[in-house]
Amino acid sequence: MTIILYIIAALILAVLIAYFVFPKTLYGWMKSLIRSRGGMRQKSVKVGGDVWPYLEGGNDNGVPVVLLHGFGGDKDNWSIYAPNITKHHRLIAPDLPGFGENDRSFDRDYDIHTQSQRVKAFLDAMGISRCHIGGNSMGGFIALQFAMDYPETTASLTLFNNAGVVGTDKSELQIAAEKGENSLALNNVADVDRLMAFVSHKPVRLPGNFKKLFFAEADEHREVLDKIFWQIVGASIDEPLNGRLGDLAAPTLIIWGRHDRLIDVSCAAVLDEEIRDSELVIFEETGHVPMIERPKEVSAVHRAFLAKH
Repeated sequence: MTIILYIIAALILAVLIAYFVFPKTLYGWMKSLIRSRGGMRQKSVKVGGDVWPYLEGGNDNGVPVVLLHGFGGDKDNWSIYAPNITKHHRLIAPDLPGFGENDRSFDRDYDIHTQSQRVKAFLDAMGISRCHIGGNSMGGFIALQFAMDYPETTASLTLFNNAGVVGTDKSELQIAAEKGENSLALNNVADVDRLMAFVSHKPVRLPGNFKKLFFAEADEHREVLDKIFWQIVGASIDEPLNGRLGDLAAPTLIIWGRHDRLIDVSCAAVLDEEIRDSELVIFEETGHVPMIERPKEVSAVHRAFLAKH
């Protein structure tokens, strides 16, 4: 028993040292642990002149599931969500251009149509001719555009609080954007808490050193993130897909958090009304990232939907 206590004490000490001295290393360990719980491993594939990092897990049976992260996110947005999906499906989650470890050059275009084409090129490079595609927020907008652009490749579509349509009510983000304000921009380390509370209905407060890492990464890519934000938000507000969804052929699952402050829940009703073959599930006490806020409940709904298609 004494040896076990010493081992536990040593492990706790190691974690504390890593947090204060090597927080980036500790954060990397934590990401790796969460990935492993869902059977996800990092890989990469060359797509044209770029190298796309992605996470992959699950089995090779059946049509793969491809999930696209939202603005400011990356492939690890799906790590905590993965376990219930990888039990039954092959799951792939890439870093989209402009984010994560993918190319983040300022001089490239990141509009929805271009990103949709890039996702198709990624799937071609992976040898995937058909997939269940889905995405959150910006990623949902890209997935929706992809399903319209490439119906032959889309076995089904799952939308998690996606951008791309306007609802009957405006969100806080939309109201701010119409005034020329980017609500997702971080101005300092303390701003990280504000952003977390804005995105999630019941946010988890990050430890101080992790907040510094989060802010440093955003600050390093501030210009390209601001460019992408206005391309995505501009398209959502000025050129929404309202009235153009009737021809969408793929069966579609619409998942929304009732208390989303970024994209109002009234957008979910627009999607459900216009898409012919759709299912709508709204989660109470949930914000903009239901796959992170309620991974077990949301993945159970998603998995049941995939089983039918």
